[in-house]
Amino acid sequence: MKNSKKIYHVEDKLPFKLLLPLSIQHTFAMFGASVLVPILFKINPGIVLFMNGIGTLLFILFTKKKAPAYLGSSFAFLAPGTAIIASQGFQYAQGAFIVVGILGCFLAYIIYKFGIGWIDVVLPPAAMGSVVALIGFELAGNTVTGGSIGANLMTDTANYKDFIIFGITLFTAIIGSVSFKGFFSTIPILIAIVVGYICSVFFGMVDFTPVLEAKLFTLPNFSAPKFSIEAILSMLPVILVITSEHISHQVVTSNIIGRNLLEDPGLHRSIFADNFSSALSGLVGGVPTTTYGENIGVMAITGVYSVQVIGAAAVISILMAFVGPLAALIQTIPGDVIGGVTFLLYGMIGTSGIRLLVDQKVDYSKSINLILTSTIFIAGLSGLSIKFGSIQLQGMVLASVVAVLLSAFLTLLRKLNLINQ
Repeated sequence: MKNSKKIYHVEDKLPFKLLLPLSIQHTFAMFGASVLVPILFKINPGIVLFMNGIGTLLFILFTKKKAPAYLGSSFAFLAPGTAIIASQGFQYAQGAFIVVGILGCFLAYIIYKFGIGWIDVVLPPAAMGSVVALIGFELAGNTVTGGSIGANLMTDTANYKDFIIFGITLFTAIIGSVSFKGFFSTIPILIAIVVGYICSVFFGMVDFTPVLEAKLFTLPNFSAPKFSIEAILSMLPVILVITSEHISHQVVTSNIIGRNLLEDPGLHRSIFADNFSSALSGLVGGVPTTTYGENIGVMAITGVYSVQVIGAAAVISILMAFVGPLAALIQTIPGDVIGGVTFLLYGMIGTSGIRLLVDQKVDYSKSINLILTSTIFIAGLSGLSIKFGSIQLQGMVLASVVAVLLSAFLTLLRKLNLINQ
């Protein structure tokens, strides 16, 4: 049977009637998680929306319009960032963000000079696929534990309305992804959010007071950074995490769009763009940015890979930083609705990692592959937490460190002919 879903490739230009809803879909997909980071850091989300948009446009520019990626707020910096803010204040965290971003740009230069062959040493397919899968699987719990990005299901205050709205949103997204045809097959996530939101209004779960009270025009809160050695040193290990996360995201996106983004436009370009955006964001009062799994999930579901759509979504994010009622309206979307769509999107990211293992034909009859994948999964999902001063390694962060160190160690054993297979 012929597939009715049209694929829009990276370089494709879309008419405005398609561009606007497809871009809004990407903006909605990233909004909840991206805004959560500044909320946890106790800063105004406006500057973050502004810098996410600027960072995304710069990413598109630096990657020569060949890599579709939306830059949202990075969760990798949460643990050390929170510790720095508690002891020294947010401006010192900004300074650490800048230094990490600059070092990431230096790493991009090293990759440019020496290539990407080292990736198979520190992240071979058995490790890469596992890390990619964990990006989605680790976030799974957020979808049902309440708050602004999760359905209020696994909480003491859960009631039947929460389950109804979550179910309606999720099944609308599922049905739309597999059954909608033509244009509607490209915006199932947006449709699911709209349907869930309307149902939430019907059930009296939406408070429009913030929209009515919001000023028509607002300005982001810009602030200057401060620097301290202590803050910088506590933030440095994050480089390892964001690098492995970035490579994983680029591999997943490459598999989705059918192009090797590590070679063209090149990993050095995408890593430079990612880290330059983080440094620039820290310079003016924002938080570090990263390629966003939610938006990768949207591309996987919709078959729309156009950088024009990503760029328009970035412009919408920038405008939201200045239009008070618009940002306030999106913030009124209940967690039950956001949780309903991220329940599917995070699952898509997780299964993308499994798909990578399948596509790379990882042979699990070899003990080295079995050990790698098993150890990485358990490190990320067991709840294990390791703390070094103000640095805490757990979940995806710990799994990334384990993946790199264990992969390098096993490679060394292979070089010494100490591997039995």
